[in-house]
Amino acid sequence: MDVIALLEAASLLSPEERATADDLTVSDIWDHLTRDEWDVALAMLEELVDVPPPPPAFWEDMATVAEQLGMERSTAWCRWRSYETRYGVIRADLTLRPASETWRRTPVTGSGVLRPMWDIGNTAPDGGPALDIAALWVEFLPCLAPGGRAPVRLAPLDPSRWLHLRPGQVITMYEDRSVSATAVVLETRRPTAAPSRQGRPPVPERERGPPGPGHQLGHSRVNPARPAVMTPTRGPRRLSDSP
Repeated sequence: MDVIALLEAASLLSPEERATADDLTVSDIWDHLTRDEWDVALAMLEELVDVPPPPPAFWEDMATVAEQLGMERSTAWCRWRSYETRYGVIRADLTLRPASETWRRTPVTGSGVLRPMWDIGNTAPDGGPALDIAALWVEFLPCLAPGGRAPVRLAPLDPSRWLHLRPGQVITMYEDRSVSATAVVLETRRPTAAPSRQGRPPVPERERGPPGPGHQLGHSRVNPARPAVMTPTRGPRRLSDSP
């Protein structure tokens, strides 16, 4: 498979031999593709090209190509987008608490590895708070340091429990028994494709850790002690599936 052919087939790129002055071609995004920044390149294309959202199969094929090329972040991004087409998009403006106010001393990995707990307003049968699990993707940044702020995307373990979210709603993130971050919901979008039978956050099985204390069916009655962890130079003008 060839990434440029996939983009052209999805009408996200115009073949250079037929492109007009207003069309996007591979020349416009080449540097991002070769630097393992497909999230930047594809976001640019989706924003500027007026075509229907690509189906899950497109993102799965793109993930296969990225993996064959050894581009780990781009592989994770394409799998993330495949998940979003089936279960919807949740974007938020996240602010991490500074290192002086939390146990975290290192940056949060931005590529969907962290799977913290969230207070999104759900309640347990006894009326107490129920926390929900969602993986975290930091947009256009490899990581986010304590005290930092950035737009993020969330991939819930149980998407059905997040359907009530609306822009402007404030939610809180937990990595231990104290609040580690707050976020304001920026955008929610319903799926553009039929969900699969069981929704799972888009993280390879080998990166997922065991669930933390209290995890059950995608939510928890109590705050966990520790969250589960989900865990070329400019060359030819085509990226093929050759490593």
